[in-house]
Amino acid sequence: MDLSDHSSFQLEKAKRFILEEDDFLVVSHVQPDGDAASSTIAIGLILQKLNKSFIMINENKIPIKFDYLSGYENILHAEAMDSIPRKYQNIIAVDCADFSRVGIVENWFVDKPTILNIDHHPTNDQYGTIPLIQAEAAATAEILYYLIEALELTWTKQLADCIYTGLLTDTGGFRYSNTSPEVMKIASMMLEFGVEGHQLAEHLLERIAFSHIIILKRALASLSFAEDNRIGWMLVTQEDINFSQANNEDLEGLVNYPRNIEGVEVGLLFKEITVNEVKVGFRSAGKIDVAAIAQRLGGGGHTRASGCTLNMTMDEAVPFIINEIKQEMV
Repeated sequence: MDLSDHSSFQLEKAKRFILEEDDFLVVSHVQPDGDAASSTIAIGLILQKLNKSFIMINENKIPIKFDYLSGYENILHAEAMDSIPRKYQNIIAVDCADFSRVGIVENWFVDKPTILNIDHHPTNDQYGTIPLIQAEAAATAEILYYLIEALELTWTKQLADCIYTGLLTDTGGFRYSNTSPEVMKIASMMLEFGVEGHQLAEHLLERIAFSHIIILKRALASLSFAEDNRIGWMLVTQEDINFSQANNEDLEGLVNYPRNIEGVEVGLLFKEITVNEVKVGFRSAGKIDVAAIAQRLGGGGHTRASGCTLNMTMDEAVPFIINEIKQEMV
């Protein structure tokens, strides 16, 4: 990916902010995935190399499978804290498609914070003081590669592990359409810095928990179709979650099951949060822009992968979303 003049200008502003300021709060989106977790830790390593003062925090606990990343144990879990020790002026937000995705960590910000917004979601609304948004990037970790290069920092295996993890997880193991030649070049360089690519692939993409299998079994029992099998979806209720003792990590990838069925153009996962709140995950085969649908409903994401939350019951949410998708189909 060649950086445009606009992207280069944004990168320079981000670099200047990091070099000139200190005392940072590093945040990512709620229920962090691989790109969010690895990007948070990558920023921490960058700031550490620059002898900056910083705190890393997330509303939720970072999934344990990312504990091999250097600095994992230093990320604070805001949801588990009784009080806020202090508030921060300088914020670095990574992989947050919109400001609300930082969750309760917003309570750690001063009234008018300076926010460096580093993200790759095309639905990002450029919130913050300094937006570094590259929608063509496969992952926020890809943008951080350019930032590290711009800062002229020495590469270490710890930094390379972060960048590779973000690329690996957000490209589905280098299988999705966002796997560009540039992504493969960067991944290759990370391997040269000592990343054990095969081990990370097995650890992050192949190994699964027993609780994941239990909730998958229950979700598959709900598999349904509409529009001549062009739309497929599954349901996960609170009863399913409690029965299987599943966590958010166990739900990752479930939406791909309906999406991967031959002939399905849009795959969906409906997750019941409460009786009157449902989270919807969208996956598209390419013809339907599911980011546009999700954004219209207050969510966001990418053309082929997005999500939103509806204040409805499950019985109301399913026909509502199916109708929204039907309107986009030719």
